[in-house]
Amino acid sequence: METLQSIISFILNDLGAAVFVPLLMLIIGLSMKMKFSEAFSSSLTLGIAFTGMSILINYMMTSMGDAAQKLAQNTGLSLPAVDGGWPGMASISWAWPYAFLMFPLTIGINILLLMFNKTKTLNVDMWNVWNKIFTAVMVSYITGNVLWGFVAASIQIILELKAGDMWGPEVEKLTGIPGVTVPHFVTLIATILFPIDELLKKIPFFNKPLDADSLKEKIGIFGENSVMGAIIGFLLGLAAGYGFSGALQLAIQAATALTLFPMVSKLFSQALSPISEAISDFMKNKFSGKEVYIGLDWPILAGRNELWVAVIITIPVLLIMAIILPGNTVLPFAGIINLSFVIGALLLTDANLGRMIFHGVISAPMFLYGATYFAPYITRLANETGAATVNEGKLLSWSTFEGPDIRLLFSTAFSGNIIGIVLLAAWMGLFYWMYHSKKKYNATIEND
Repeated sequence: METLQSIISFILNDLGAAVFVPLLMLIIGLSMKMKFSEAFSSSLTLGIAFTGMSILINYMMTSMGDAAQKLAQNTGLSLPAVDGGWPGMASISWAWPYAFLMFPLTIGINILLLMFNKTKTLNVDMWNVWNKIFTAVMVSYITGNVLWGFVAASIQIILELKAGDMWGPEVEKLTGIPGVTVPHFVTLIATILFPIDELLKKIPFFNKPLDADSLKEKIGIFGENSVMGAIIGFLLGLAAGYGFSGALQLAIQAATALTLFPMVSKLFSQALSPISEAISDFMKNKFSGKEVYIGLDWPILAGRNELWVAVIITIPVLLIMAIILPGNTVLPFAGIINLSFVIGALLLTDANLGRMIFHGVISAPMFLYGATYFAPYITRLANETGAATVNEGKLLSWSTFEGPDIRLLFSTAFSGNIIGIVLLAAWMGLFYWMYHSKKKYNATIEND
């Protein structure tokens, strides 16, 4: 056990995603009979793409996040739960004593489902195993049973793989990269947004194309990535109290990020297309054309500027909700850039900016109440593991708590709560409905 824990620690902490994933893709490429020079070049380019995108995301999160946090500070509001954001949650999750067991569980379930043709997704996004750990901890704390925690995490692994199958054609459409998908837990928010999205499609304004390209056609220069970024950055800077010069600086920073995101995202296509073709050819020759998607982390979608426009526009909404919602204890701070809705909304709506923003607005209370509900359990995990120090009278939480719906339902259902069991079954029914609806939609994409 100690050896396994050391290996996992080395992969996650010492190598990191920008090294580990390209190494894994090099092995996969060579296994698919690629020439070493081609496999090495593709893997190296993938490492460059991940590093470049990470730099840009951190740049955006720092510049926009600092402004958003300043906006939060300007409210003068004091709430007891400190927002640690997703990095804080990941850190304390890996400190859980049983965390290392989630790594082989994730790989084992994936291999079994591939062997029995129950998924097309080979998930190589091992960093986000922490998300399954986090679910297991929350469920085990609330139910008082570690086994239920691992059962919930196992179901989550299966749902993520099925989501990967479902999103594959959409990811290719949005990124231009064949044979990849995003089996990330954060996309499962689309499950409860799906019926709302189906209603929005019937409303004239929301059922017309409204991605970055169509927006550019409608409003000209104001739809340019750089101009949109500059306008949003300037307005956020003014709202944060930066003054005119500070707002102008933030405008340039936002314009820079939104201009560079699509450029860096092309590196993913350059890196992954040769590997995807090799996998496709191998599967056709060996397994009668069996299709496999490579499951990667969500940053392969970060080149879509609709994602960043929607998430920045909803920052003030999240902050206002935190102030006015009765019973909320969390002031958005470290997690104020709400990636927890926007990636699922991007995939669900086919990058329709109007519907994405609508989903961000209506889902804000769910994230805040989820953060409030789970705050005592997050605080307990931090204190028990020693991963963070939370002073008495304070709580640690995450304002844009990923998957508050399904994590709450896992916890209540496995505690024997009848309403929780019924609602979990209903959630699964919604997922089934969305899955089959997207399969029909995917068939139209593939036929085009």
